[in-house]
Amino acid sequence: MDNQEERMEASESDDDDMEEEDEDDDDESSSPKIYLPGQPLKEDEQLICDQSAYIMLHQAQTGAPCLSFDIINDTLGNNREDLPITAYLVSGTQATSAHLNNIIVMKMSNLHPTLKSPEQNSDSENDDEEEEEEEDNPQLTFAFIKHQGCVNRIRATNFKNYVFAASWSELGRVDIWNITQQLQAVDDPTVLERYNIDTVTNPIKPVFSFNGHHQEGYGICWCSTEPGVLATSDCRRDIHVWKPNEAGTWTVDQRPLVGHTGSVEDLQWSPNERNVLASCSVDKTIKIWDTRAAPHKACMLTAEEAHKSDVNVISWNSKEPFIASGGDDGFLHIWDLRQFQSGTPVGTFKHHMAPITSVEWHWTEPSVLASSGEDNQVALWDLAVERDDDEDIDEELKNLPPQLLFIHQGQTDIKELHWHKQIPGVIVTTANTGFNIFKTISV
Repeated sequence: MDNQEERMEASESDDDDMEEEDEDDDDESSSPKIYLPGQPLKEDEQLICDQSAYIMLHQAQTGAPCLSFDIINDTLGNNREDLPITAYLVSGTQATSAHLNNIIVMKMSNLHPTLKSPEQNSDSENDDEEEEEEEDNPQLTFAFIKHQGCVNRIRATNFKNYVFAASWSELGRVDIWNITQQLQAVDDPTVLERYNIDTVTNPIKPVFSFNGHHQEGYGICWCSTEPGVLATSDCRRDIHVWKPNEAGTWTVDQRPLVGHTGSVEDLQWSPNERNVLASCSVDKTIKIWDTRAAPHKACMLTAEEAHKSDVNVISWNSKEPFIASGGDDGFLHIWDLRQFQSGTPVGTFKHHMAPITSVEWHWTEPSVLASSGEDNQVALWDLAVERDDDEDIDEELKNLPPQLLFIHQGQTDIKELHWHKQIPGVIVTTANTGFNIFKTISV
């Protein structure tokens, strides 16, 4: 963790994606076969990544695992299509020793296409090989903030010309950090060097902390329609709403929203309506709240028995009145808010073979979403796709939902994924084995 700049390498590992290579000399065909998760491998078979399925694919390590992160909106422009790309992230570590944890502000840069075009390959023949490799190497630059306890979850927002990150600590405290200085540091080696020296004697402190939760938690979400407003939830069952004040800090309503009977695992503000919040819980329910009402009257809608077990994650569609949810049962449900009280999802998909750990709608494509699970898969979905009865497909693929576009593998214990809102089609994922950032040919 002492090295402030590390290399990122294109993922070319032997355990990475959807194809397997049969090396049996007696096999009539030596061409790669499609691999579906859960299929057994022979002793002489191994998984290899099909690089042609990706426009871009890179992986990164941060030392201690970062099991929660967020993508920071930057000033480089929206709808960026050209490669190589640059992305800014904030993440939090889960080190084995609580006092060794950090918030990490990072800059991923020079993220080039995974496969070169024939023209690039032709040009490179006349270049010095070492110089070319150095030029093509992706770069990862870090700025650290010491954090008390493991970071359960972290989320970022842009507010009043600053960038803030809210972190949930395993110690039961929620902190808000101004990370504007760290973003400036990762952009300039001279500033980063001075920052690292200064923080040895002057550790960075949060701009605001809240100790009012009675237990640790995971739910945390900044409101996009009311900048600076935050909601947090804990493992007891409580949800608190924060609002910024004129003093430059936050006022937290000490009265929790009343309704859940178990740990509140995830929160999502409506992307279109102020004061409307969604929550999901181990009590198997999903609830919709109007935070303007008194806490004991704020719950407007409830989907009872939304899943057969704990509801882990939810995501609110930015274009349509849909919420996606993922549970310990491995099911992905789609809820239409116009029919929410019926308690019946309008769509149900069963592909993951273990609890779903993250789900998120694409920011501009209302039918596209991504999900991850403890089965070490990231699945990309397009709910607008329907199977043509006359379509000629392989027998082994017939049992897959037609809406399933792509399966990404190669990480162990995937915890979170996020679409980059300014770079269409780019996804970042984090797991015990590090980060992946990729763009597929499917989205």
